[in-house]
Amino acid sequence: MANVLTDLAADIYKAADVVGRELVGFIPAVTVNANGSERVAKGDVVRASFTRAASVVDVSESMTIPEGTDQTVDNKTLTISKTRAVQIPYTGEDVRHLNNGIGFETVYGDQIAQAMRALVNEIEADVASEAYTNASRAFGTAGTTPFGSNFSEVAEIRQILADNGMPMNDGQASIVLNTVAGTNLRQLAQLQKANEAGGTDLLRQGVLLDLQGLMMRESAQVQSHTKGTGASILVNGALAAGDTSVDADGGSGTILAGDVVTFNGDTNKYVVNTALSGGAFAIGGPGLRSALADNAAITVGNSYTANVAFHRRALELAIRPLAEPPSSLASDTMTVSDAASGLTFTVSVYPGYHKSMIEVSVAWGVKAWKPDFIATLMG
Repeated sequence: MANVLTDLAADIYKAADVVGRELVGFIPAVTVNANGSERVAKGDVVRASFTRAASVVDVSESMTIPEGTDQTVDNKTLTISKTRAVQIPYTGEDVRHLNNGIGFETVYGDQIAQAMRALVNEIEADVASEAYTNASRAFGTAGTTPFGSNFSEVAEIRQILADNGMPMNDGQASIVLNTVAGTNLRQLAQLQKANEAGGTDLLRQGVLLDLQGLMMRESAQVQSHTKGTGASILVNGALAAGDTSVDADGGSGTILAGDVVTFNGDTNKYVVNTALSGGAFAIGGPGLRSALADNAAITVGNSYTANVAFHRRALELAIRPLAEPPSSLASDTMTVSDAASGLTFTVSVYPGYHKSMIEVSVAWGVKAWKPDFIATLMG
């Protein structure tokens, strides 16, 4: 079985361009931490450092240099949480039957492409889920697809991110929509008119153009969130602007990660990052926009579709080849890049008794580093 993959590489890449694929919008928009030579095991961590807000002091003239203000640098980790594979067994009879028909190479290439398709869709869904459950705030009406008559929602979601301090002019911010919202956007007359849109790309090719500093993307894995059952729950103790941890009491039911909550006296829609447990839940940074009084009523919003706007550095996808023992049973191994997502997968052949198994594998983990730079556009 040696060098089987090298001989069939052309068929693998050719098939990758033929097999149907779902839209991928989240993966190209996040920071992808990929290293094809560094193998990992499930549970391994990727570390990152984050600085806290700076303290400003009065300048006092002196002949002695001041000590300065001590600063704490936080250490955060991303865990490789999944090691997944698609495994394709073949016997000699299988190969013979295929070669008597359409050909083993053709079918084999399609199977590899389908394997990458399945893995990419799962990775894309993980990134989408991590994004919306770690957002700061939300805008829109749950159950109503945005862009029904105009694209004012883009300006609203942009304002949330701008108010949170997200860099707005570096070309690294995106909004990822489901295809229903994308269709609404394409149907807006002001975007189809060349003199108003500044070009004919949308009208002729259906390409979504950047709007107000946000790259417009679509994904088949935009998540649908089902609300928690919380009712008549109150704030337990007064809260200050900037707080992210909310103590709660009274009422009944659940408040889940991804729920959009509002507080009596505050019109902002906050996204729950950590579910209600032990009498408390957490909302995304930078936290409350205004102080809340004790016993302020908490309302859990309705279920919604989670279109998400975010900065590239707010989310990271770490992806690596799986760890192998020194004496791996694989007779041949190669890496294959997926044209649709840009991700790289490991393809291996494992020989057996009158049989072999082809495996497409990858290990990954996802982390939302900065909820401040993530906002949900509900649909």
